[in-house]
Amino acid sequence: MKKEDITNIKELLSSPKKIVIVPHKNPDGDAIGSTLALYHYLLKGNHNATVIVPNDYPTFLKWIPGNDTISVYDYQTKTCNSLIESSDIIFTLDFNAFHRTGNMEIPLSESKALKVMIDHHQAPDDYATYTYSDVSMSSTCEMVYNFIDMLGDTNLIDADIATCIYVGIMTDTGSFRFRSTTNKTHEIIAKLIEKGADNTKIHNNIYDTNSYERLQLLGCALSNLKVVPESRAAYITLSQDELNRFNFKKGDTEGVVNYALSLSGVVLAAIFIEDKQEGIIKISLRSKGDFSVNEMSRAHFHGGGHTNAAGGKSDLPLAETIEKFISILPSYNNALNNE
Repeated sequence: MKKEDITNIKELLSSPKKIVIVPHKNPDGDAIGSTLALYHYLLKGNHNATVIVPNDYPTFLKWIPGNDTISVYDYQTKTCNSLIESSDIIFTLDFNAFHRTGNMEIPLSESKALKVMIDHHQAPDDYATYTYSDVSMSSTCEMVYNFIDMLGDTNLIDADIATCIYVGIMTDTGSFRFRSTTNKTHEIIAKLIEKGADNTKIHNNIYDTNSYERLQLLGCALSNLKVVPESRAAYITLSQDELNRFNFKKGDTEGVVNYALSLSGVVLAAIFIEDKQEGIIKISLRSKGDFSVNEMSRAHFHGGGHTNAAGGKSDLPLAETIEKFISILPSYNNALNNE
């Protein structure tokens, strides 16, 4: 972010403002962590800040400090629209195109509020007055820490802010194992622990809250695991009937695709999840090395993301979506087998 932009934002935040903070639809740990971290920071400047999420999110994220202040657009549409319309500033975090917010796309795009984007995904849209975009960053939470640092306010980071930021960095780096984790990331994590983030408690709250049904669903997913050895690829499917059988709840399939990627010799992994309510197949793609699932998702599955982690969707039935996936793999064989 330019020094001039930081100066302008600092001036903008020097007096109380009505501020709305928004993450993407189906918010994950980085989305919830970054928005709540910014929320707590803005409260210290006496701003009237509100986090509005497009829709509900997993239970394992609902312990994060400030969770009880979040408004859910799908449940509180009228109130949320009023907050958006009356806001002075809208911060958009962990996404860079309004369509990523689902039903919030129109009210956000029509809002006259000044907009600030903080995001680490590729190919950002040009809607914000101030844009902090860096695809090399591990997470939007790491960027929020940097943003607070650029404003000269790291002294304001308390245990709540530190906890929120830690959650997003930890989840978006796969507990610090992805290539986006740098020495700077670890330096920030050390500072967050100094500020009061309880790393053991955070890890337990995120990862050690499995229900019996969620583990049964995982077993079902793993029994559906298929390998395409000539393409060094593996994929998992979950039908709506299978989700219903194990009383699926939002967040229950989080991280399941990584089991496919953990197979020896596999470079590309995918999970295809049927969602009959939305009439789509939800897709998560993961890769190792330099193979870009972002490019694959953009080219074939109406999605995008990062080089090694991307999402998408298919309007075809589940079986036809799998056929499509398998049919495009040969065109990527050279790249996959060179990893």
